Amino acid sequence: MTTKPASTTGTPQLTTFQMRFTSTPRGARLARRLAAVRLDEWGILYGTVPHDDIVLIVAELSANAVRHGRVPGRDFHFGLHFAPVSGTVRVETTDTRGERLPECRPVAPAGADAEEAGRGLLLVSHLAARWGWCPRAEGPGKTVWAEYAIRRTNAPTGSGPSEGAAVE
Repeated sequence: MTTKPASTTGTPQLTTFQMRFTSTPRGARLARRLAAVRLDEWGILYGTVPHDDIVLIVAELSANAVRHGRVPGRDFHFGLHFAPVSGTVRVETTDTRGERLPECRPVAPAGADAEEAGRGLLLVSHLAARWGWCPRAEGPGKTVWAEYAIRRTNAPTGSGPSEGAAVE
């Protein structure tokens, strides 16, 4: 796990949190919770639209890494990167299963038998400015990523003392 400012003076240009998690529902849940805490520490406050949107993206990508990318005995790698100057947050999950590629399924028509699963990437595609995947650099597998663009005018989603995302 690292938090590393790009410079020692002024506003950091890039802040990063990285960690490996077990490829289990518990690992995905822990990735989501730690991401929520880290975002708040970086000034993307609890109860704001950006915080809630990014945590939902983390939850979906982590759940997919566990459900579709799991190889027994292998962890998934999680990365959260924040560039305060541009207001961009990048979420990455890396698993070791390269033959199962991400697929954004369309919504079933009204009245059709709708599946209860398989719509996570559709949510991600609506929340994120962009998303995609690439082959894992250090071996078999893939990295699925999504980038979220924070607008300075986002307001809180719920009650609480926050007044919106504090992005400097």
